[in-house]
Amino acid sequence: MAYTSESITSRIAWCQRQKTQSSAQLDLEAWHAEEEGLRDALLNRDHTSQYRDYPEGVFERYLLGLQDGRAMIRIAALYQQRATSSV
Repeated sequence: MAYTSESITSRIAWCQRQKTQSSAQLDLEAWHAEEEGLRDALLNRDHTSQYRDYPEGVFERYLLGLQDGRAMIRIAALYQQRATSSV
């Protein structure tokens, strides 16, 4: 699972870099939301209900981060399971 953490951490860092290049407030909020979605996936949290009150684009980016993070975790678990079952 260390690889998963590194992958998600890299994606979080990418979101942070994108925030530094954004000037529009809505873009900044969207990058922050995606970053938080990735963190939530990593920490097994879900703040979907809190993001429902944000503009649609921000809410969608939170969901994108959350769903992508969860998918990365599931894929890593499958690879790990496959590696241990073939031993």
